[in-house]
Amino acid sequence: MDMGRLRALGVAPDLVYLVDLPEYEMAEQSMGGVGEEGFGVFYTAPGGRQVELRVDRGSFGDDVCRSTPINLATPPDALVLCIHDDVGWYRMAGDRHEYVALRGDVLVKLSGGVTDVSRAALKAAVAGAHRAVGDGKAGTTPPRVPVERGDLPTAGDGAPGGEVGPGG
Repeated sequence: MDMGRLRALGVAPDLVYLVDLPEYEMAEQSMGGVGEEGFGVFYTAPGGRQVELRVDRGSFGDDVCRSTPINLATPPDALVLCIHDDVGWYRMAGDRHEYVALRGDVLVKLSGGVTDVSRAALKAAVAGAHRAVGDGKAGTTPPRVPVERGDLPTAGDGAPGGEVGPGG
C-alpha cells in the first residue's frame, strides 16, 4: 500500500482501514480519497464480484441510516432498509447492501451487490476492520508478517543461496 500516494491525494493516514473478506483481494489501483480526507478501495473476487470499502469522519444514527442513499445502488432513490445490531447498521436498497460501523468519529462502510457478497460476510468484515497504519501508540501498529522466501537456507549465515543451475 503506497501511503505516500494516499497522502498526496489528501487521505488522512488514520482513516486508512483494511478488511479481511474471504475470496476477495484488495484492488490497490482502486485506492483513493473519499470526501475531504477519507479513504476508499474496492475488493474483488472471481466472477467479477466486488465490494467497496469507504472510511471517513462523520456521525451516524438511525435517522441518517434511512435518509442516506447507498452508493452505487440501482435505482439510486430506492428505499433504504436499516437494521441496527451489535456491529453497526445493516442497510439495503435496490440491488446493494452494506454494513456501517461507527468507531468514535470514524465511519467504516463496506458495500456490495446483494448477489456478490452475503450479509454475514459484510458484517464479519466490518466487525474486523482494522487500521492499516498505527498511530505510534503501543499495540496500534499492525504486526509485521515475515515474507516466505524459498531461497534462504535454514543453516549458515542466512544469505540467499547463489547456486548456479544448468546453463547458468
